[in-house]
Amino acid sequence: MRERVARAFPALRADLEALVRIPSVSNGEFDQAHVEASAEHVAGLLRDAGLADVRVLRVTGGAGQVGRPAVVGHRPGPAGAPTVLLYAHHDVQPPGDDADWSSAPFEPTERDGRLYGRGAADDKAGIVAHVGALRALGDELGVGVVVFVEGEEEIGSPTFADFLHAHHEELAADVMVVADSSNWAVGTPGLTTSLRGLVDCEVEVAVVDHAIHSGMFGGPVLDAPTLLARLIATLHDENGDVAVAGLHRAPDPTVDYDEATLRADAGVLDGVRLAGTGPLTARMWTRPALSVIGFDAPRVASASNTITPRATAKLSLRIAPGSDPAQAAAALRAHLESHAPFGARVTVRDGEQGKPFQAPQDSAAMQAARWAFGQAWGTEPVDIGIGGSIPFIADLLELNPAAAILVTGVEDPDSRAHGADESVHLGELERVVLAEALLLERLARG
Repeated sequence: MRERVARAFPALRADLEALVRIPSVSNGEFDQAHVEASAEHVAGLLRDAGLADVRVLRVTGGAGQVGRPAVVGHRPGPAGAPTVLLYAHHDVQPPGDDADWSSAPFEPTERDGRLYGRGAADDKAGIVAHVGALRALGDELGVGVVVFVEGEEEIGSPTFADFLHAHHEELAADVMVVADSSNWAVGTPGLTTSLRGLVDCEVEVAVVDHAIHSGMFGGPVLDAPTLLARLIATLHDENGDVAVAGLHRAPDPTVDYDEATLRADAGVLDGVRLAGTGPLTARMWTRPALSVIGFDAPRVASASNTITPRATAKLSLRIAPGSDPAQAAAALRAHLESHAPFGARVTVRDGEQGKPFQAPQDSAAMQAARWAFGQAWGTEPVDIGIGGSIPFIADLLELNPAAAILVTGVEDPDSRAHGADESVHLGELERVVLAEALLLERLARG
């Protein structure tokens, strides 16, 4: 199998490069014709990998929103064989400023064994992993396969649940392999056993009903950005731990990061202290984290000498495995409303909510995955958590409550998913293809 994958890999790399060249940004501010083209290209890859029944599908959500194109392909297995759903997504994040990239974001470029480009890791490499495993197994594929390649993951999967309900019979499976996560390090595989959930909101602080002269009224009246900053400052204690009462913490992981490695991976500036207490992996995987991800206030370039009447921040709260998103949202709202600085009017507008995920670590499917990853890398996989969220996993489990979900991926700490100079390590991608082929073969044996 290792030799088969090695022979197939040059063509798989070319397929990944072709996918990266399609700027399939699902954000509505970008040309959605590219997302359509990406879906059709993925459909062609699946047909080439031996799936005769491949369709590009979409649904209209409950709010009337037309979903982005998803690709669904089927290949039945022998009688009595399990069915495995292979998930990835073909949409990508906006590239940001081209000047921040070392090479053009949609022109795949190899440097030092890594392929750079938007989507090279997240998650077009996941598509190539599925295609590569199917090609390597060929006619020896001993399981039924459903390949589901979503087209709107990077905008929060707004019609995902509607899609699952509309096509639940086609997407039923015994095991689900989600290729949208990361490995522990280059050379060391990882199996994702937990994901934090997500709660976000907008909080507005208002102090006066219109802008007023900062010289005439400044002093007794504080501006809204200052008061919003004071409110934001209450969200963490002096150590940097989240100070919102009522948020759940899960047990600490059994592995930890080296601080120097984390600082290098995250690009932390010299002199900046890391926030929080306890193991670094606990701070990133099993405890809540709260960030300001947006701030609306006058721009410096257009500022005038006035006291700003209102300011708004968008908050992103990552919640620990075992948390309930609705309860976490209520706790955050209660904190914000009860800490209004100087009696300012605080308005909280709820946003997205996503459930966390905790996988059983000793299921038959997980044991098969451990064996396959160990064979592909020559070293045992590390059970890892991911600080980010994949909310649709809860929807998948609702559709197939008895199914085993395996969260795998091709990223590593240097992949910079969502950022400039996103990349995938080509050697790691080849090992992921091998691991998935061995996993499917193992599942076929029961």
